[in-house]
Amino acid sequence: MEEDMSTKNKPPAYGKLVTILSLDGGGVRGIIAGVVLAYLEKQLQELDGEDVRLADYFDVVAGTSTGGLVTAMLTAPGKNGRPYFAAKDIVPFYHEHSPKIFPQPKGMAALLPKLPKLLSGPKYDGKYLRKLLNDLLGETKLHQTLTNVVIPTFDIKKLQPILFSSYQALVDPSLDVKIADICIGTSAAPTFFPPYYFSNVDSEDKTTEFNLVDGAVTANNPTLVAMTAVSKQIVKKNPDMGELKPLGFNRFLVISLGTGSAKKEEKYNAKKSAKWGIISWLYDSGSTPILDIISESSRDIVHFHSSVLFSALHSEDMYLRIDDDTLEGDTNTMDLATKSNLENLEKFGEKMLNNRVVQMNIDTGVYEPVPRNVTNDQELQRFAKILSDERKSRKLKSDTMTKESSN
Repeated sequence: MEEDMSTKNKPPAYGKLVTILSLDGGGVRGIIAGVVLAYLEKQLQELDGEDVRLADYFDVVAGTSTGGLVTAMLTAPGKNGRPYFAAKDIVPFYHEHSPKIFPQPKGMAALLPKLPKLLSGPKYDGKYLRKLLNDLLGETKLHQTLTNVVIPTFDIKKLQPILFSSYQALVDPSLDVKIADICIGTSAAPTFFPPYYFSNVDSEDKTTEFNLVDGAVTANNPTLVAMTAVSKQIVKKNPDMGELKPLGFNRFLVISLGTGSAKKEEKYNAKKSAKWGIISWLYDSGSTPILDIISESSRDIVHFHSSVLFSALHSEDMYLRIDDDTLEGDTNTMDLATKSNLENLEKFGEKMLNNRVVQMNIDTGVYEPVPRNVTNDQELQRFAKILSDERKSRKLKSDTMTKESSN
């Protein structure tokens, strides 16, 4: 039987580390991260019992776009006060709902050119996704998540990023909005879904309006967004942060999950794109070049900064980035929700688990295998042991302090 532990996480002040889980955007490719998350949670359950969930181990879970949806699934409370979803439920969720979120053309429509309605509207109306998220998450608000979350979006009316953070929601009531609204906003990828408008009336009767598009416009890889959110709390002397120092990133543990990308030589080239006008930048052979470029650039530059940071602190062993840049053909799309493609993406996630761990060469930007001959699944086992020990250590310190204060 699992050791009796409170469902409310003990903050970093009770431990030695700050633990962060970061989830990239990528549409249906989120199924790839789902495979990895299920494996990690299984390792934690083998250590601490079948009832534990990922939210029990991470101080912050950050997610962009499809990663934002998964963040909500892992951290929003269900009827029993525990996370709404176990990690093993994520992959079946994508198989069940992706074909309805991204309905594929059938019959004669499938034979017509696939140029989307660029001049009349987005490719999908988003109605199924909105209803699904509202039904699942209901009235749950940002401050109610079982651990801290950070979900990036972009407000097109204000022309500025909006970062929905559990930390910020406690001091700024205008940002304490429904998780469902945040998820719809962070998933509203331009050309795929319509921008999402909603308003929030906070506890002070102040109305705030939001006009949101996909969080990938802000940070497709939200690793640094999450680290910055924690750093801000340290600077503000949040007691939950204990004795942590600003820029004390040597005490951070970060697991960052990508959703795969195409082989670098496969996508676009200057000779071809030199002939493009505005339509071709928005649509080319079933993909959206301008969005691909923005999301890939955001993803890689964040990984570069993170790699340099952890390398400078000699703590590379506390930063794990799992991703792969060998997707081919249909698997590289964000919205091809056919049964065969979803199955191939799941297989790709399993393959990624068995791949050797790679790190970015900070001089060349190229992914290279780490000196140790270790695979991603083996490294996740090591991280699971660190996370388990940290959680137990925090509980022990909390129990000791409670006992001392009662004497």
